[in-house]
Parts: sequence; C-alpha cells; structure tokens
Amino acid sequence: MTAKKAILTLPLDLRASAFQMRVWSELRKIPYGETRSYGQVAASLGNPKAFRAVARACATNPVALVNPCHRVIASDGKLSGYRWGVERKEKLLAEEKAS
Repeated sequence: MTAKKAILTLPLDLRASAFQMRVWSELRKIPYGETRSYGQVAASLGNPKAFRAVARACATNPVALVNPCHRVIASDGKLSGYRWGVERKEKLLAEEKAS
C-alpha cells in the first residue's frame, strides 16, 4: 500500500478553543512526510514555552488525518503520546516517508 497526500475539501465544524484552532491550523502547515517537535510548533505560534499546551491540543484533536498531529514528535525525536496509539503514529509517519 502506498500513501498519497489527499487534498480534503470537506467542511468541518470543529468546536475548540481559539488556541486549539491555531495549533490545528499550524499542524496542517507541516509538510507531508516531515515532522516538528511540540516546541517547534509552539514557537511557530509565537510562544515557544507553550509546548505542553500544544501537546494538549494534539491530544484533543478529533480528526487526526485532517489535523495531522502524528507529525508532531518529542524534542528528542522520540514518538510520544498519540490519541490513537504510538504504534499507529509510527506507521503513519513511515507511510508518509515512503511515498
């Protein structure tokens, strides 16, 4: 099975805080096949100390493939907490890098 980048035009009605929405929007900017640390995402939002809040926003993300939280990893490069399991996160990242 080869992964392909999908372009979604599906309208979503996500209910979240303004910060969560900003984080999820930032996640969608991470290029397919690449990763960012929680700290890098926080810094890109203008608040590098908010890495824990970014992790929380990822943990509450209800649409994982639309807001690709699997592309966010720990600062040491390790795969950490993923709502749908770290094993699935690892497989998603491997599929993206392989294609």
